Amino acid sequence: MEDQTQQEQASPEVHKRIQESFGRQGLMSHLGARISHIAPGRVHIVLPARPEVTQQHGYFHAGATSAIADSAGGYAAYTLFPEGTDVLTVEYKINLLAPAEGDHLEAVGTVLKSGRTLTVCQLEVFGVRDGTKKLVANGQQTLIRINPPA
Repeated sequence: MEDQTQQEQASPEVHKRIQESFGRQGLMSHLGARISHIAPGRVHIVLPARPEVTQQHGYFHAGATSAIADSAGGYAAYTLFPEGTDVLTVEYKINLLAPAEGDHLEAVGTVLKSGRTLTVCQLEVFGVRDGTKKLVANGQQTLIRINPPA
């Protein structure tokens, strides 16, 4: 399924809705993150290496790593939600498997189960150096579909 999903692209309407919502996220903008791929049930977010997103040893900070994982999963779920609804994270758990280092991080959110109210996503974060990926974090997330505030 991964290869098939990787090749798919979201419809232009969903792509626009995701990009507009992402553009309103102050934290993602502050971190310098960007969406690199949008497909039904799958979103990739890239975070370039910069001193501002590192911790004291020079690795990407766990907060930055988990923030892009959370957003990738949230937007993966959002790709499957009907127009006029919105998404909020209910909970997530992330395991930091290795020091997060590289030219950039790539967070991949993938929907495991999309329900009427709750959606469950897999979260993966890769450290990427010279095109080589290494899994540095993995987790799972539950999201809720809501009606946006008036």
